[in-house]
Amino acid sequence: QVQLVESGGGLVQPGGSLRLSCAASGSIRSIYDMGWYGQAPAKERELVASITSDGTTNYGSSVKGRFTISRDDAKNTVYLQMNSLQPEDTAVYYCHVDIGDSWGWRRGYWGQGTQVTVSS
Repeated sequence: QVQLVESGGGLVQPGGSLRLSCAASGSIRSIYDMGWYGQAPAKERELVASITSDGTTNYGSSVKGRFTISRDDAKNTVYLQMNSLQPEDTAVYYCHVDIGDSWGWRRGYWGQGTQVTVSS
């Protein structure tokens, strides 16, 4: 089995920063694309940022220049550095990781979600 554990959410004032982490563990053979999605109240889950296995990144238009996604393959971990946070960034953030397991199956896994609240 594969598990994703997220950490790093919380309450922050506008203009502040947070760093989210998502660590994968279990029967992992290979990790492919990794990403972060945000889901605000009463809205659909949408892509915030993604990173491929060769390091190519992609960002949602609202976070370009403020958020940075990175990965540490030695730790099976993806990070999201969130700077200049604004109230509209308030959401539950989910990591999504595309994993090939020890049995040769490849599928996407979701983290449990971590709440980010930006408020004064």
